[in-house]
Amino acid sequence: MTERERPKIRITDKRRFAREVPDVVGGEDRPSGVDPTRPHVGSTTSPTDAETSASADQASSPEEELDALRAKAEEYLDHLKRLQAEFDNYRKRVLKEQTQAIEWAAEPVMRRMLEVVDDFELALMAANDKPDFDRFLHGVELVFAKFLDSLKAEGLARIEADGKPFDPERHEALMQSGEGDGEPIVADVLRPGYTLKGRVLRPAGVRVERK
Repeated sequence: MTERERPKIRITDKRRFAREVPDVVGGEDRPSGVDPTRPHVGSTTSPTDAETSASADQASSPEEELDALRAKAEEYLDHLKRLQAEFDNYRKRVLKEQTQAIEWAAEPVMRRMLEVVDDFELALMAANDKPDFDRFLHGVELVFAKFLDSLKAEGLARIEADGKPFDPERHEALMQSGEGDGEPIVADVLRPGYTLKGRVLRPAGVRVERK
């Protein structure tokens, strides 16, 4: 069949033609069914003058930013000064409490000693009345025993030295006798020694003998 004999196609359905043929707007293809008055998705539009002016008003000037930083620095400085003042008050309070604790550390001992002092006063009052000597001696011995008990309660203990090997850390040789070559032995206690909670408070003064 030649070109002259080829039948011509008549377009009767405009909707079908609209789907197949893209619209041409401004020389560019545009999908069908899109409103030409609305911008395409993803397209960029330049900001208006009103938006530009609003952005300029929102942006702060360097002077305003500097004033804000200065105000923040003053706030931090005031907070630091308050913390320093609170720490100074705390340090003074702790120092005062520690000083009072040291001053009152001997309170338990003093309470026990007051009982001994009371007993001694009673003994002295009885001595003024010329009591029986044996009774007076017995009363003094009781007071002395009570006094030693009070000291023991605080950790005081007498050093047992008589007949013990000489220990330079616990004994002090006040006298020495004997010419032997043996180990030194404590022959006599001239002055009692004491320990306080295991530490030597005063060494025992002894006479050392070598056999």
